[in-house]
Amino acid sequence: MAALIDTPEAANRLARAIASDLSLYNEAKIKEGIENDTFFSVLREEIAEGRAHYESRVDPKLRGSTNFFDRALVDVILARKGHIKSKIW
Repeated sequence: MAALIDTPEAANRLARAIASDLSLYNEAKIKEGIENDTFFSVLREEIAEGRAHYESRVDPKLRGSTNFFDRALVDVILARKGHIKSKIW
């Protein structure tokens, strides 16, 4: 078993990679979620799976003191989808 990630830089990279994969493989759901302001409910399962993967790889002490995964969802997915019409922006 690989050692847990214990540096902020590596944890942030992992979070962003997971968010990037979510974006790549769930384009239709992301579009629907943004258009209808249901992003987090439409992608509930995918986000939970991504979060579980992140948490399984990152040291709990680091997870408890950072919000890299949540920030990655916003920065990597939502911020890059500003072209999709939505009542939230």
